[in-house]
Amino acid sequence: MKVAVVERHLVGGTCVNTGCTPTKALVASAYAARIAQRAAEYGLVIGGDIGIDMRRVKARMDAIVAASRNGLTSALENAANITLYRSHARFASPQAVEIGGERLHAGRIFINVGGRALVPPMPGINEVPYLTNSSMMDVDFLPHHLIIVGGSYIGLEFGQMYRRFGSQVTIIEMAPRLVRHEDEDVSAAIKDIVEREGVDVRLNAECISLVKRGDEIVAKVDCTAGAPEVAGSHLLLAVGRQPNTDDLDLDKAGVRCDERGYIVVDDRLQTTASGIWALGDCNGKGAFTHTAYNDFEIVAANLLDHGSRRRVSERVTAYALYIDLPLGRVGMTLAEARNSGRRVLAGERPMTRVARAVEKGETQGFMRILVDGDSEEILGASLLGTGCDEAVHAVLDLMYAKAPYTVMQRAMHIHPTVSELLPTILGDLKSVG
Repeated sequence: MKVAVVERHLVGGTCVNTGCTPTKALVASAYAARIAQRAAEYGLVIGGDIGIDMRRVKARMDAIVAASRNGLTSALENAANITLYRSHARFASPQAVEIGGERLHAGRIFINVGGRALVPPMPGINEVPYLTNSSMMDVDFLPHHLIIVGGSYIGLEFGQMYRRFGSQVTIIEMAPRLVRHEDEDVSAAIKDIVEREGVDVRLNAECISLVKRGDEIVAKVDCTAGAPEVAGSHLLLAVGRQPNTDDLDLDKAGVRCDERGYIVVDDRLQTTASGIWALGDCNGKGAFTHTAYNDFEIVAANLLDHGSRRRVSERVTAYALYIDLPLGRVGMTLAEARNSGRRVLAGERPMTRVARAVEKGETQGFMRILVDGDSEEILGASLLGTGCDEAVHAVLDLMYAKAPYTVMQRAMHIHPTVSELLPTILGDLKSVG
């Protein structure tokens, strides 16, 4: 097949350029800084203060990003039957797109335009300079005081890393707790992790307004506790994402969007227009690289594998929060399981009782696994602690297998690891009503 790939900016999209790859490179540098700062706890003697060279931190990140982006670009440019267009595409009809004055026709069109940072219409937003997750990638200096509006994944990851680099950090969240869609005890444990490192967290900020005062950015907050103003040197907006669907002329193709701008798709990711599919962040079915890649697998299987009937609805919810210590999440939360009407069993273990965590000196957090008391299938898990972003996959695989929890309960896991305690947790389940 002849394929046209249209990219208006950088090959690799959010993940490679402004998301997973660069931020996890920064998280790694921040982790190294934190370990150096704690060296004495491990019996190490390091002379002098620990310094941070942000230009070198950024250069390391940039090199990792460039290697990934250049590899992808080269693969596309050198692949047989693929033409890479460096332009912006707009629909002219259900089977045609306009690209810089050229019109391309195709029987199959795949929309995978991703998303961008949401800039909310809060008072004063147009009067102050601000950063987003994308423009943060250009920062090669250490902000004196970074104010972050938004207490979910992006805000927490940047907040902790820049605190470890040496910035004063304040996170302002409108909700009564961080990462509001997680269980309350998970939110509380995450708050404790970042606050112990000196991040200031302001919750219940029902009204936020911004003003420039000299060299400072001032966030005025209407909170139930704390000072009414937070003055800082830099501002990061981390309040959510929006799909890049507003400049594609989708109406000319008969592709419908919902009220938030996400492209409406069915269980096989086909849009309201025949022959057009929407994948990745722009379809509202997930906001992660792994969900975008799984979208591709579903569409490709249904189009190319004879007899395949893969569906989005078969997917198990799975994601991670890459603060240190990380949260690995699959399936239902405890609140969701309780509200499902099932007979729910739960097993928990604090990380203080995980030998691997104790040995590493990283004992904050806990692990919880939920089970359907009748079918014995696993409903979900929240694993917050060292190595939990990897350990959670053992639970996820069992959920995809639809196997009873007893399969893992009777398994022999390797010692000493975090995963070795998963069978132990499943051996001590209790009813949670």
